Amino acid sequence: MKQVGLVAIGRNEGDRLEACLLSAIGKVACVVYVDSGSTDGSLELARSIGADTVELDLSTPFTAARARNAGFARLRQTVPEIEFVQFVDGDCEIVDGWLELAQQKLAAQPELAVVCGRRRERYPDATPYNRLCDIEWDSPIGEAKACGGDSMMRVSALEQVSGFNPTLIAGEEPELCVRLRQNSWKIERLDAEMTLHDAQMTRFDQWWKRCQRAGHAYAEGSWLHGNTPERHWVKDTTSIWFWGFVVPVLAIGTAWVTHGWSLLLLWGYPILGYRIYRRMQQNLKSKDAALYALSCVLGRFPQLQGQMLFHKRRLLGQRSNLIEYKRSSPSIEQVTMSAKSTK
Repeated sequence: MKQVGLVAIGRNEGDRLEACLLSAIGKVACVVYVDSGSTDGSLELARSIGADTVELDLSTPFTAARARNAGFARLRQTVPEIEFVQFVDGDCEIVDGWLELAQQKLAAQPELAVVCGRRRERYPDATPYNRLCDIEWDSPIGEAKACGGDSMMRVSALEQVSGFNPTLIAGEEPELCVRLRQNSWKIERLDAEMTLHDAQMTRFDQWWKRCQRAGHAYAEGSWLHGNTPERHWVKDTTSIWFWGFVVPVLAIGTAWVTHGWSLLLLWGYPILGYRIYRRMQQNLKSKDAALYALSCVLGRFPQLQGQMLFHKRRLLGQRSNLIEYKRSSPSIEQVTMSAKSTK
């Protein structure tokens, strides 16, 4: 594995960071941890177990993209001969065997820029929000348009497109993949276990902020690449505005003029939810399909907030700031006890 380096990024990940780094140290040429202003001793922990570390300058807004670029630059300085880089979020642990499989796949198929596998939630039954994450990670196998935060990339491909866009606060991986595919590279999702993710989402406001991040990402992605032939995220952005803004404004705003008949438009939400439920029921249990459908419908409103926030900042010329749903993390043992108490 001398051809592979690893970059982990994090902010207040607690015990999750230790599990993340220990799953890679000794298995690759170099492990670099990039910290975005942690207050829980993450930097000291990473150094104590043998990881190289980068502490981002507080004067510039934090983004995951900026952190990954900084880690990649340090990796190239430390081990200039590496051919592949595994990116991983600090709340994820790499599954045994993944690094070898991903490296072999990239070495065998020179047209591939990125390979990724299956990300699973460590405690999917701990909270409904963890369950939603686990459902979200279960994406189709085969050639893909995008990857997530955990993936192995070819160094030459990443350098050809100048890495991640450091200004994006979310959606930086799909945006990178758009530029890779524009340069004739391919992305593939393998039918293999890749990482265990530990969301530790326990509150509604965390879910709401996470949806805001998604809305912001859709808006920024469509703004950057919506005019390309594939119309990157234009459909998603339009759907958010339609269900989050147009329908409620028409239904409620014209209720007096229509003597209340316009309120019938609100029936569109249960109809939308039912359509999503039926589609997801093909692969999920009914309970999980219903939870996912409810999340999709309700999520249009925080996603709209994220969209509006992006355009407000764009029009005012403001720099994006991190929309963060995480706090200093409890220990793994605390989360395990929480998961057990819900059973």
